[in-house]
Amino acid sequence: MTVTHIKTNKQNSLSERFEISFNQIHKCLIDKVKDTKDDRFKNLVETGMTKHSLIRSFYNELIQFAKLRNAIVHEKVDHDYYIAEPHLEIVERIEKIAGYFMKPETALNIATKKVQHFKESDRLEDVLSCIRKTSYSRFPIYNEKGEYLWLLTATYLLNWLTDRLADQVIDLNNAKISDIADKKNKQLVAFISKTSSIFKAEEIFENMHREGKKLEAIIITLNGSENEKPLGIVTSYDLIEIDLDN
Repeated sequence: MTVTHIKTNKQNSLSERFEISFNQIHKCLIDKVKDTKDDRFKNLVETGMTKHSLIRSFYNELIQFAKLRNAIVHEKVDHDYYIAEPHLEIVERIEKIAGYFMKPETALNIATKKVQHFKESDRLEDVLSCIRKTSYSRFPIYNEKGEYLWLLTATYLLNWLTDRLADQVIDLNNAKISDIADKKNKQLVAFISKTSSIFKAEEIFENMHREGKKLEAIIITLNGSENEKPLGIVTSYDLIEIDLDN
């Protein structure tokens, strides 16, 4: 991060633009990072990076922005006159990042979008065939009315098959998905709308974690109703793996 020392007031717009974007990011951090009472910019970045992918993605730059902002403000000689002036590319960069914070990506953008779902009356063999062809591992299951029932995972299916093989009792020719349903131990899922942000998805996972619950996935539908067609599935792993085009 570099600054240019100036003696005129003609280029102050760069410092002003930098400070505006910095304050926009700071406000978003205050709104989103709830685990601290210290609302200083750097502390919010340090605290929030472990739980928020957006902060994690820009962590190094945010820390540098905080240092640069301090340098600019400390050398400010009047409310609208800056001695230290950030370079244009730095101002453009912080404005771009502020845009990410003010209007974060939707969870749908990082979700597995081609969701394969089944009815309980479908054959189990169809699910196995889908896993072989696509490597998908989570399948929302619905009834004949299109109402959501439960989430079938490849891990659960593998365990079920292993148990049956050990007992030497397995016949997939006539097996239906309903035959392996575990009504008592359903995978925990949540539903959000297609316009929900990454921050919203992270908040849901975090709240479940605080309650000591394991959220298997978030299913995205048009309006967030569980009885709408699934448009995407987000897991905690998806949020960890986010790599914004920066």
